[in-house]
Amino acid sequence: MGRIRAAFYDPEGARWGIPTWWWRGAPAGYATRRQLRAAGLRPGGQPVAAQLMWAGVGGTRVAYLYRLDLAKPKRTATPAQLRAVRAALRARRTCPTCGVVRSYCIPRSLGECVDCAYPQEVAA
Repeated sequence: MGRIRAAFYDPEGARWGIPTWWWRGAPAGYATRRQLRAAGLRPGGQPVAAQLMWAGVGGTRVAYLYRLDLAKPKRTATPAQLRAVRAALRARRTCPTCGVVRSYCIPRSLGECVDCAYPQEVAA
């Protein structure tokens, strides 16, 4: 075990407060939020069970780990929620001046579509 890895090895949690391993050194049964999401799971309200630590750019980096056996399945959106999201995204693409639904989100800095904001450039 290298010197850097040894600095982050604390499986009992005596030094860091919770069990700690170096990057890619955690035992099976733990996962990060991103790994849980990829597996179709979520932490489900459980506290952080352990952590990974490594020397990174700007100092020591940390990734929190959750127990796989306590993870719950991801929740899926209801049809009503999906309709609401589609309506909100459509509203962001609708120009308030001309009422045309654009293929891009209307810039908040302009408050209207590019064609309405710069009509002289469209005519040219």
